[in-house]
Amino acid sequence: MTMDLSSARAALAGLLDVADLHDEALQERVQLALDRKTKPQGSLGRLESLALKLALIQGCERPQLQHPQMVVFAADHGLAARGVSAFPSEVTWQMVENFLAGGAAVSVLARQHGLALSVVDAGVKHEFAPRPGLISRKIGWGTADALQEPAMSLAECVAAIETGAGVVRSLPGNALLLGEMGIGNTSAAALLMARLTGESIDRCTGRGTGVDGPALVRKTEILRQVLARHADASDALAALAALGGFEIAMMVGAVLQAAQERRVIVVDGFIVSSAVLVASRLAPAVLQRCVFSHQSDESGHRLMLARLEAEPLLALGLRLGEGSGGALAWPLLESACRILAEMASFEAAGVSDREA
Repeated sequence: MTMDLSSARAALAGLLDVADLHDEALQERVQLALDRKTKPQGSLGRLESLALKLALIQGCERPQLQHPQMVVFAADHGLAARGVSAFPSEVTWQMVENFLAGGAAVSVLARQHGLALSVVDAGVKHEFAPRPGLISRKIGWGTADALQEPAMSLAECVAAIETGAGVVRSLPGNALLLGEMGIGNTSAAALLMARLTGESIDRCTGRGTGVDGPALVRKTEILRQVLARHADASDALAALAALGGFEIAMMVGAVLQAAQERRVIVVDGFIVSSAVLVASRLAPAVLQRCVFSHQSDESGHRLMLARLEAEPLLALGLRLGEGSGGALAWPLLESACRILAEMASFEAAGVSDREA
C-alpha cells in the first residue's frame, strides 16, 4: 500500500510533538549563578552560554552529563553510482568494519573521551556479522538512484525515522552525539539544504570526500538535475524521501526522540546538520536541544549553520564526518557543567566582587 504525505505525518505525529523549553525563571537563576562565580561577568565567554543552554535543556540549575552515547548511522546511496564521490560505495561497509574494529578517528576519540560508541546499519549494501557495538536496522540495501526515482518511498522514509527514534529509546544516558557514514551522503545533504533553504545548489555543494575541479562541476550538475527531477518534493518529509538517505532519515528520528527526552544533542558536521535541518522543519523546538560542535570545511556547512541560527563551538577545518567533531567538542560540554557545579561564588569563596 502506497503511503501519502498526510498518512506519513500522521504516522509520525507522536514524534513531532516536541515541547518548547523556554523557562524565563530558570534562565534568570542560572544566569545569576554564572554572574556570581569568582570571575568578571561574562569572562568565560561561550562557555557560559553553553552552560546556560545545557541547564535549560535539562531543566535544572546544575546539569549533569550521564552515559553519553556516540551513535554513527551508516547507509549507502544509489546516487553514488553517478560518480558524485571520490570513493566507491564499498568504502561505506569497509569503514563500518573499521569503526567496529576501533581504528577510525571517531573510534579513537570516543575511547579518549569515554563515549559509548554504537554503529547502526541503516541501509548498507553489505551483510555484517553480528557483534558488540553493531545495531542492525537495515531498511534496504542502499537507497535508489535519486536521478531516476525517489531515493526512498514515503513508507521507507517513515520506517527509517521511526527506527532511528527506537535506537535512541534503547540507549541509556542523557546526551546523544550523532555521526554518519555513507559514500554519497554529502550529495544528499546538499540536496536537502538546497530544497529546504532555497539556497542555490552551487552554494550547497562541496568537495565531500575530495572531488575537485571538473569532478566538482559534474557533481553539482548532477545534483541540479536531481532537484529538477523532484521539483514537487517541497515538504520536509517529501524532500527527505526523494533526496535523502536511510542514515539521514534515521538521524532525523534520533533527533526527534532525543529532543522529546530532553537529551543534549551534539551535532557534528554537514550531513548531521542536514538531518537536524529536516527535523527542525518538522518540529522547530528540537533546535533548543542542539549543541553544534563545529563548522566543517564542507563549503555549504557555514551557510547551513547560518540558516539554523547555530553557533558552532569549534572551527578546525574538519570535513571527515563520523561524529569526529562532536567527540572533539565533548570536553567543552563537560567543562561547562563543571563551571556551574563546582566553581565557587564570590560569597562562598569570601572574595570581594567590588571594583577598586
